[in-house]
This record gives sequence, structure tokens and C-alpha cells, in this order.
Amino acid sequence: MNPINDELKAFLNLAMQPARFTKEQTAAYLGFEPDQITVLHQMGLLKPLGRPAPNGDKFFAQVELENLKKDKEWLSKATLAVTLYWQDKNARKAKNAHGT
Repeated sequence: MNPINDELKAFLNLAMQPARFTKEQTAAYLGFEPDQITVLHQMGLLKPLGRPAPNGDKFFAQVELENLKKDKEWLSKATLAVTLYWQDKNARKAKNAHGT
């Protein structure tokens, strides 16, 4: 896991956090990497606010993230989903590299 930059550290230490978080803020808050937030969204484990365009910025509700952060079962599912995503992606890459 990459160390959290100073801007995200300051964000996480705010007395009052904003109602909606960016992908990077969401990742820092939940303990994931920003690219893993995309995976969680694609897998249906994390729902952005509104109806963002597929290639648009996504924002996530702080109140929902607070509940997910405290939910051990969800954290386990999310961690497993990210692990399986990367295992599958790496397996496909290895398969294509070997030409089979």
C-alpha cells in the first residue's frame, strides 16, 4: 500500500469532513488504493452518488462510507473482490503471454 500523502492526511484529520468524497479520499478513508475503488464500484460493492458518466468523476457519500468502514463483513467482501479481480487479471495476462 502506498503511503498517504500530506493532503490526504490533513483530509482524514478534519474535525468535520465533507458530505461527499472523491475516489482518492474514499480510498484513503476506507484503507484501499484509488484504483481499487474503481474495482469495488465495478463489482457493485460501492455506489457513487447520482448518475455519473462512465468516464466522469465519481463522488461517494460520507455517511455511507462511515457505515461500510464499520462493517467487517463488507470489508471482507471488498478485500476478497479486489484480490480476485487482480488474480483473474494476472492469470489472463500470463495466459496471453504464453500464447495459450
